[in-house]
Amino acid sequence: MSAEKTSINVEAIEAEAEKILQAARARANEILMKANEEANAILNSGAALEQVKADCDDMIKKAKKDSDSRVEEARVKATAIKAEMSKKGKGLVSRMVNDVAGVDVR
Repeated sequence: MSAEKTSINVEAIEAEAEKILQAARARANEILMKANEEANAILNSGAALEQVKADCDDMIKKAKKDSDSRVEEARVKATAIKAEMSKKGKGLVSRMVNDVAGVDVR
């Protein structure tokens, strides 16, 4: 084999290797772009999911605060009603004693 033929064969092999490398680089770039798109989609959906979770937590906190407030209001009203009933009960007992015994009890 002559030096010229060897040189041509080496150049052909190098050209073929360069084509294979370019094809491999192009394929790698396609894979990386697809992976980036998928990663962005996952991140975007994750961010949306995080936002939904945060909104849910806010709603739960608001509902708990509202329910605690309503329970406290109900306790205050119940205490007032008990106090009023106690007064009315005492007044009723006094009236009954007055009516039965004819004595003015206060």
